[in-house]
Amino acid sequence: MKWRGSRESDNVEDRRSVSGGKIAVGGGVIGIIILLLNVFGGENAKLITPVLEQMQGGQTQTEAAAPLSKEDEEMGHFVKSILAKTEDTWGKIFSEHGMTYKNPKLVLFRGSVQTACGGASSASGPFYCPADQKVYMDLDFFEELKTKFGAKGGDFAIAYVIAHEIGHHIQTLLGTSAKMHQEQEGKSQAEANKLSVALELQADFYAGVWAHDNQQYLDEGDIEEALSAANAVGDDAIQSKMQGQIVPDSFTHGTSEQRMYWFKKGFKTGDIKQGTTFEEI
Repeated sequence: MKWRGSRESDNVEDRRSVSGGKIAVGGGVIGIIILLLNVFGGENAKLITPVLEQMQGGQTQTEAAAPLSKEDEEMGHFVKSILAKTEDTWGKIFSEHGMTYKNPKLVLFRGSVQTACGGASSASGPFYCPADQKVYMDLDFFEELKTKFGAKGGDFAIAYVIAHEIGHHIQTLLGTSAKMHQEQEGKSQAEANKLSVALELQADFYAGVWAHDNQQYLDEGDIEEALSAANAVGDDAIQSKMQGQIVPDSFTHGTSEQRMYWFKKGFKTGDIKQGTTFEEI
């Protein structure tokens, strides 16, 4: 993605040189499960994270964060540039619809972090906390996504994840998330999960809308990088890899096919009114 020389957001909190704390030694199956449960904004799945982390027990240790390398600093500039592009896109779209966009914060951390939604570790994967309207990311996640789950990697895979998490911020500002949580009350787990899938797929759609608005910055292969990441974290792909069977009623984020479809729909249309996942899922 073409990003060097473009505006960088002032809304990035880089805690990588000061964060640390509980870090899983060697990963392990439980750590991978936590990562997958929470990948790409799994707010509901975060509820089970503390329980699974307890199961890791002695597999954790305390470790201070290392100083930032030149590569770390370069990645920080990239993240700031991508966040700025989301601010520009959504500021414009909100204005076109007679609304005012409130910029979120993005926190880069290593190891563990405290949020208004509670404590989280690197195993949580990238997530959005509506209580403080911040996106939290440990960039080591993307190496895990590539090496363990077959995603292509690349800078636009990171941009896609950021755009997806910003999609959850859009849902918070528009009241979609609050309405979804209300509708989940009193429903069976399968029905509640279906609503969660709709929320996640809509965030994928919003990521596509953002990509549509930033086509002039895309390099050849960028969209394929995003689709590869979406494919790797479909519920069916994760369940097949982790447990050898697929249980559709337990899906919370959507299948690989669904995640790719809704990102592509957003990219093709660029129209936020087309993000009708709650009507179509």
